Amino acid sequence: MTGRASPAKAAVGDKPVFAYIASLPQPQRGIAEAIDALAAKTLPGLERSVKWGMAYYGVGDGWCFSCGGFAGHVKLMFINGVTLQPVPPVTPVGMGKSTRGLELESVEDIDEDHIATWMKQVTSVPGIGGRKR
Repeated sequence: MTGRASPAKAAVGDKPVFAYIASLPQPQRGIAEAIDALAAKTLPGLERSVKWGMAYYGVGDGWCFSCGGFAGHVKLMFINGVTLQPVPPVTPVGMGKSTRGLELESVEDIDEDHIATWMKQVTSVPGIGGRKR
């Protein structure tokens, strides 16, 4: 793991995302699995993709948030995160001015209620990339 996103190839669908998550070392794999499971439980019609070396998630048009493993943590980033209440604390470098999120170092850092609320909120605003199909 490095400070950069994985070299995973871009691909749409559940299978590439599950393969990406399985390729992560622990504890990043466990964190990413928990975020993926929470997204699946929280968002009916969830769609997945690997883009820019990270797992991307969306419902309807566009991608709404991403989850990626890095050295020492997992970044959970909400596209248009500045619209969320409260605004997530981390402003990532190189992911757009409106993106906000969290850096999770362990599964214990996951506040399911709070993150699920953000997931629901962010899917109600336009994502990026237009139609996923």
